[in-house]
Amino acid sequence: MLSRLDPGHRPVYEASGGAEARAKLDGGNWQILILDRQLPDLDAEELAQITERLYPGVQVVLVDSRSDADTEHGLGNLRQKPEWSEGGLHSVTRHSTNRPEIIQRHSEKNQVDKDNDAPLPEMIGDTEPMRHVYRMVRLVAQRSTTVLITGPTGSGKELVARAIHQLSDRSGNAFSVLNCAAIPEGLIESELFGYVRGAFTGAAQTYAGRILAAQGGTLFLDEIGELPLNAQSKLLRFLEQKEVQRLGSAETTRVDVRVVAATNLDLAAAVERGSFRAADLFFQLCAFPIGLAPLADRAADILKLTVFFLRR
Repeated sequence: MLSRLDPGHRPVYEASGGAEARAKLDGGNWQILILDRQLPDLDAEELAQITERLYPGVQVVLVDSRSDADTEHGLGNLRQKPEWSEGGLHSVTRHSTNRPEIIQRHSEKNQVDKDNDAPLPEMIGDTEPMRHVYRMVRLVAQRSTTVLITGPTGSGKELVARAIHQLSDRSGNAFSVLNCAAIPEGLIESELFGYVRGAFTGAAQTYAGRILAAQGGTLFLDEIGELPLNAQSKLLRFLEQKEVQRLGSAETTRVDVRVVAATNLDLAAAVERGSFRAADLFFQLCAFPIGLAPLADRAADILKLTVFFLRR
């Protein structure tokens, strides 16, 4: 939860996770950030440290949703702090921003923001929608969090996926790509999870599958909205258990693979229609969403893209 600095009242805004909260911090004069230690995408302690370093005027409060009791820095402390009473917080904030070390932190923040806003490998554009994408990619790249990239066809979803892989500590390992719309429905499971020799007619030799081929690296599932229903349940199990069972085998294999998925569909609407598995798989995939804006929303990038393609 975020509370904006307001002389009259203090409206409260919610974020679905650490990534959304981090994005909102860029956009206003916030007063308090209340962080649940059980964030679905980022480490709360690390996000708290980043916030205190880059946004020194924001008070950070950590709470734990798993406990009924207030934590050491929880909501009970927040309600009791006299300096956060009406009018008091304003004076504290004004006083803190005049300290030399805070000025230095603001300078560091400007440099960090400049670095985070720099274009990703092979990506073109410096409009705000693109800079937001660059920031989100750099925020999540070093984690193993599952990422869902959404956007119109041709907006650069695979480039974003490759940038996530290249900026992660998995960059030395495989980046395996599977276009879910390009594989026949009857073959998608064997292509993903592999099979052993003799598992079905034509299985003349054992095949590892795309997931095992990406061991230690990243699996990019393009057009995830086209994944057949029978494969969706097996993918959900893999995301939950991090285990693969090849077709025709009773053995399971533990794997370390980071999954990045992409779609040009509205998956939430697909869940409602029943064409995509119920919310369990959707929410597993959507642990860290990154949305790409259509070119119509970033017209200032058109000239740069035009020059790039003409030269190419």
